[in-house]
Amino acid sequence: MTEKPLILLCNDDGHRAKGLRTLAVALRKFADVVICAPESEQSAKSHSLTLHKPLRLRQVDEAIFWVSGTPADCVYVALYSQGRVLPRKPDLVISGINHGPNLGADVFYSGTVAAAREGALRGIPSMAISADANADPVAAADMGMRIAKAMLAAPRSDEDQGYAPLVNVNIPSGHAWPVQVTSLGARLYGEYIEFRKDPRGREYLWIGGGQVMHPEMAGSDTTAFDRGVVGITPLLLDLTAHDRAAWTTEVINLLEPSPST
Repeated sequence: MTEKPLILLCNDDGHRAKGLRTLAVALRKFADVVICAPESEQSAKSHSLTLHKPLRLRQVDEAIFWVSGTPADCVYVALYSQGRVLPRKPDLVISGINHGPNLGADVFYSGTVAAAREGALRGIPSMAISADANADPVAAADMGMRIAKAMLAAPRSDEDQGYAPLVNVNIPSGHAWPVQVTSLGARLYGEYIEFRKDPRGREYLWIGGGQVMHPEMAGSDTTAFDRGVVGITPLLLDLTAHDRAAWTTEVINLLEPSPST
């Protein structure tokens, strides 16, 4: 490793994914990059960690590793592998480029976002990046590289020191885009369960419909995506709903007395 910035690169599509490999090429123009990604696809695994079965860590090439677990597992293992994966604490954690966007409430389900969030939870500035299937892959990787450089260069104010910055980036179709700060929008999927029968007559089911809608919401990541704009959404690690404190106090005041008192 050199004195360049060190970037830990992960995803949820697996270590062979084209988006991951293309982004790695772009990032290596200015940084040292270590890939630690799942052995196989782990989409929609959210922030799960594997606690009840052993994991495998394998090196497949120079600075490329896979873990037989979730995206969050990969970041955790890379950071605490006692030098087997990383030579030092990375300057940035990046997850992606995911095949398909992660917009709105997708951030709660996405393994891509979870890998970046794991980095931010460990005090490292982190980015999740996703792209439409019709986005030019090289241009999308270049966009990710330029955002990464800007994240490393941007000064952090005193109020930022309590947690590491975490951003979610979505790239629409095409090859050139304006960029704006966004908030999470509404990404509404068809609420659908399909019940089927297997060859032995036993029932099984698939959840999740294929239809998706984006209601117009000014300043949102969904609206930006639909308009061909790259949205960068800053995410919080503190999920406390401070504006609901008064309502929660009212709930406590309305609690029935315990039968034991």
